Amino acid sequence: MWPNVSDAPFLLTGFPGLEAAHHWISIPFFAVYFTVLLGNGNLLYLIKEDHSLHEPMYYFLTMLAGTDLMVTLTTMPTVMGVLWMNHWEVSHGGCFLQAYFIHSLSIVESGILLAMAYDRFIAIRNPLRYTFILTNTQVVKLGIGAFMRGFISIIPLIVSLFSYTYCHSHVLSHAFCLHQDVMKLACADITFNRIYPIVLVYLTFFLDCLIILFSYILILKTVMSIASGEERAKALSTCISHISCVLVFYVTVIGLSFIYRFGKNVPKVVHIIMSYVYFLFPPLMNPIIYSIKTKQIQHGILRLLAKHRFRS
Repeated sequence: MWPNVSDAPFLLTGFPGLEAAHHWISIPFFAVYFTVLLGNGNLLYLIKEDHSLHEPMYYFLTMLAGTDLMVTLTTMPTVMGVLWMNHWEVSHGGCFLQAYFIHSLSIVESGILLAMAYDRFIAIRNPLRYTFILTNTQVVKLGIGAFMRGFISIIPLIVSLFSYTYCHSHVLSHAFCLHQDVMKLACADITFNRIYPIVLVYLTFFLDCLIILFSYILILKTVMSIASGEERAKALSTCISHISCVLVFYVTVIGLSFIYRFGKNVPKVVHIIMSYVYFLFPPLMNPIIYSIKTKQIQHGILRLLAKHRFRS
């Protein structure tokens, strides 16, 4: 079909054996995508409009919601294209670009969760100096650092993919492009692409997770030194939403990593489902968690509704 097989587009995969049911499968996927866009979009709008939420904690939450929106908008076109229109082909450039954003944004989200842990650490350990330490400038620096780390660290992997020749099967395992999926199709020495991601995971996800855990050990130590039980509960309640988001993100990261590393005998459908859980579950749950667990967000929603009701 193509004069040079290395120039052939990659072929995406939906749910093998269930192609006839793709239109039905697209319904829950569209519902989840719509909920993610609506939930995170409303969260961004609420924090922008409600001046009582213009604090470091909610600025970081804005970054988290924005990252979740970008992840969703990165995977949504190809996933819904496969399920709705049976559009299987994706060009090399389009595939590599999608993989770049998918993996970069995952590292960005980990960095933002780490920054949010730092925010809670300062708020509880040094409440009187909280606004002096976490100024708007400092928040911006932490946010830029998280984004730069994610977008720069993935560049070597994606650049190397451009240099390879692809003479094997061009069929990918998912309805979106992942680095680990694409590199297996290359007819070249991919040692760098095997080793670099392992090092990167330890220097980002694993290290971030350890620092977050250590910060909460110190937070717990501080909280337990507070005499009043009511004040202890109030201090811990400010961390519940963040802890929940951390668990949702890292449990899915660990689950997907284990499936890819040690799940060679696991049915293929499990790999596919876990990949969708990884990309859809955190963006779906984060706004729900903060809306349910954070009273300031709840009050902000009520104030915004009352404001619009008054205008109408």
